[in-house]
Amino acid sequence: MLAGQFDTLLFDLDGVIYVGPHAVRHATHVVTAMQARKITCAYVTNNAFRTPGAVAEHLTDLGFTCNADDVVTSPQAAVPLLADRIPAGSRVLVVGGEGIMQILREAGYVPVTTLEDDPQAVIQGFSPEMTWRDLAEASYAVAAGLPWIATNPDLTFPTPRGIAPGNGSMVRLVSTATGREPDAVAGKPEPPLLKEALRRTGARAALMVGDRLDTDISAGHRVGIPSLLVMTGVTSARDLLQAQGDERPDFVGSDLRVLQRPYPQVSVTVESATCQEARAWVREGALELDSHDVDDGLRAASALAWQHPGLDLEPALTRLVELAGTVSSETLEDHHAQ
Repeated sequence: MLAGQFDTLLFDLDGVIYVGPHAVRHATHVVTAMQARKITCAYVTNNAFRTPGAVAEHLTDLGFTCNADDVVTSPQAAVPLLADRIPAGSRVLVVGGEGIMQILREAGYVPVTTLEDDPQAVIQGFSPEMTWRDLAEASYAVAAGLPWIATNPDLTFPTPRGIAPGNGSMVRLVSTATGREPDAVAGKPEPPLLKEALRRTGARAALMVGDRLDTDISAGHRVGIPSLLVMTGVTSARDLLQAQGDERPDFVGSDLRVLQRPYPQVSVTVESATCQEARAWVREGALELDSHDVDDGLRAASALAWQHPGLDLEPALTRLVELAGTVSSETLEDHHAQ
């Protein structure tokens, strides 16, 4: 099985393990099976709102076996970035929630929420209670030249009602208002978060499992570990076929059950690609696909599409939607067109 190649699985949370209050289908039993095989399972999240303990409690409520030490959050990777920028014990302006404040306190810093409290730096992360005043305080501090660290760059994240703005969207607002970019970003795709997870788990052969090309998959490449894309979050089939550079995953599956199965070989020539019974080929500038399995179809189609940027993808995408028996059609449609 695919997971047998690895001693550690690093799971993103939103869109991979859960969406809001609900576990992603099949996630609980797959992770439990991995743990039964003595494969280390850690949860690596860009979401800065909740503390590791709160995340672990939520996972436990959903049926996972988990404690706070199994959860690595972007604030845990962000706070060490302060050490060479401000003195120990300094005040830090927090734009976000308790997930950041707790980690700051544990590290000996003093979290504050207004520039009037004389902070020495700014950490910005996501909070659903964020207001205009919070973003205004961040803008005042950033414009004043304080060191600015963003916990993560995610523009969106999945919710039970659809795709919603993420921390990256809020960071862009502050950047637009001030004309500055963050001095550092802790979360995926930047290396600090995964490096902390690898250090903590002692992994020798790790796999990054995520639903986002621009954060999860890219992060794996940047720290030199392979990545698995699952189609249960924000990435559509169109996104996958159009992926470039370090956003191209090493493995692809509809959901986490791919970890329990042998991973088939994909054979690629100049004009065609095959994966078991699935075959993709180029005809008159279009990507065609013949497959009876959505996963094999995704693998063959993406492998060939990556060799031929600019192809008309519609014939292959139409076939993938037709095949979506184990994946919702919403997952395979282009979210960006909604």
